[in-house]
Amino acid sequence: MLTLSSPPLQLKPSFPFPHRSLTSFPTLVDISNQKKYSLHCCTICNNKDEREQNGIMENLKGRRLLVFLVSSSLFPTLPSIGKTKMKNPYDEKRLLEQNKRVQRENNAPDEFPSFVREGFEVKVVASDNYVKRDSGLIYRDFVVGTGDVPKSGQQVTFHYIGYNESGRRIDSSYQQGTPAKIRMGTNALVPGFEEGIKDMKPGGKRRIIIPPELGPPVGPSTFFSAKQFEVFDVELLGVKDCTRRTIAFYSDVICD
Repeated sequence: MLTLSSPPLQLKPSFPFPHRSLTSFPTLVDISNQKKYSLHCCTICNNKDEREQNGIMENLKGRRLLVFLVSSSLFPTLPSIGKTKMKNPYDEKRLLEQNKRVQRENNAPDEFPSFVREGFEVKVVASDNYVKRDSGLIYRDFVVGTGDVPKSGQQVTFHYIGYNESGRRIDSSYQQGTPAKIRMGTNALVPGFEEGIKDMKPGGKRRIIIPPELGPPVGPSTFFSAKQFEVFDVELLGVKDCTRRTIAFYSDVICD
């Protein structure tokens, strides 16, 4: 007698999970742990992404700084042409020619100096025969003269002709018909004028170029309307000693 025995029943997993057994499906605890793990992984990934972004930004900043330093060293800042006024020799030559033309129209004397104005500065153009002192006074001797130079308190007698920068005559003792007389050291003369004649000798002829800082006062009460250079041709005629005379309540100075 044959006995048929059926094989034990085996359950096969369904389609989506062909290789899992029934006991391998996750439980609620496993699902909760998996969510926690996923959240932890996401947090780690986000932190990693932030660190990578921060690293990229720092790298970009470093590159920009490096490029700036290299460009600054290779291409230094050049001076602005608009702020720096370049001197043009052609303009100075043109101004000199214009100055000479005006001087000829004003009948200025020979070898009269030229004055070129550049903003607030004035450039004096003269021959090498002129001498410039530390005070700024410029002079030239045409005739040296003889004798002793005047001393403080002595009286000097001289003729003079005064010119402005354009060579126009502004004053002359020759036209007045009488020479000027003044005592030295009494502050009666323009500072530059007194400095220019204090070392002259009688019979000497000198041209004096007085800068504005040594010139006369300016204003409506004088014929000097602006601070300009003044030019004087001076002829020193003589020097006299002076003494003070007192009679009763009257006192004066006599020069002979």
